[in-house]
Amino acid sequence: MRLIMTFMLSSIITASLFSQNLAKQMDSLSYSVGLLVAKNLKDQGIEGLKIEFFMKGVEDALSGNKPAIDINEAQAIFQTYAQNLQERKAAAAKNEGQLFLEENAKKAGVTVLPNGLQYEILQSGPEGGKSPSLTDKVLAHYEGKLIDGTIFDSSVSRGEPATFPVNGVIKGWQEILQLMTPGDKWRVYIPENLAYGSRGAGAQIPPYSALIFEIELLEVQ
Repeated sequence: MRLIMTFMLSSIITASLFSQNLAKQMDSLSYSVGLLVAKNLKDQGIEGLKIEFFMKGVEDALSGNKPAIDINEAQAIFQTYAQNLQERKAAAAKNEGQLFLEENAKKAGVTVLPNGLQYEILQSGPEGGKSPSLTDKVLAHYEGKLIDGTIFDSSVSRGEPATFPVNGVIKGWQEILQLMTPGDKWRVYIPENLAYGSRGAGAQIPPYSALIFEIELLEVQ
């Protein structure tokens, strides 16, 4: 009898502990989901949400309550907001890049081309070198940065120069490479319309970003 009572008591304690752990797990999960959703919204630039209305929307969706706003209307509201947000981001990025290039153009040693492309010579190769044409391939070392100094790509860090066709890169590179000769190392400032424009490039280069590259032309192939 004592053995049976001990087993039953052990089972009750085990079930109680399991329930407590489950509650803790759900508490952690609930908090984590809320944290990640909010961080995702913030990373997208969505700010100023009213918490009480946000939580009411979450509650209605999870509990199956009749929403205060029709789901189709809610989607339209969000899409309009998201489009306006992207337009504001684009305008801000364009303006930031333009202001940066305007100030940079005033620096000693910076050459400004008619299309807005800028460069400064860090190192010159031997005289008599041949500039590549649009159909040539080149071997080059490079490092690319956003105007805030964030490095997004670097053959220098990888320790291996890159080979590519001149006509296979962004327009700013195409023009600059055709002005350089082997041995030249230039710092190049590229307006967004000669870089990746409205597309951007993955997560590292936002749309409408002006870019900075240090390019060392090693060889024309």
